[in-house]
Amino acid sequence: MAKAKAKAGSRSKKSASRSAARRKPAARRRATAAAKQRRPHKFVKSHHREEDFKADGLRTYAHYRDLGVKDATHGMAVAHVIRFQGQCDPKLVSKDHLHEADFQMIYVLKGTITTEIKGEGVHTMHAGDCWLQPHSVVHKVLDYSEGCEVLEIVMPANFKTVELEK
Repeated sequence: MAKAKAKAGSRSKKSASRSAARRKPAARRRATAAAKQRRPHKFVKSHHREEDFKADGLRTYAHYRDLGVKDATHGMAVAHVIRFQGQCDPKLVSKDHLHEADFQMIYVLKGTITTEIKGEGVHTMHAGDCWLQPHSVVHKVLDYSEGCEVLEIVMPANFKTVELEK
């Protein structure tokens, strides 16, 4: 009796693994189809030039250097270097906001930056540190050092920022 149950159990495991094997190609086909629908990225390079830092970004206290990723990826992602200007003024800087983005990663290139992320606390990040910010998490900059620069990569390139404090 025990042998019969063991054989039956063995057969159902084999059957389940065969079913899984049949499903994998369909998943792969869907992934391949999605990749084919996405337009191929273009090659892009961005050499450091001081004149490329512009005061035309989201924050008035920062200059932005666009790295050309938005056009090269057809809007899939944006990457820019953010250079914070002058000494931090908390009245101007420390305002709760969120970004409606699928992906947002910040890497500190120079200096330090202190942020508060709702549910995660206050974090001071130094050159070489990075963080991944969850979708629509409320956050604010509390402080930054003079000369602070960060690399920010966001997906999609056209994302909405919602200011929660004026």
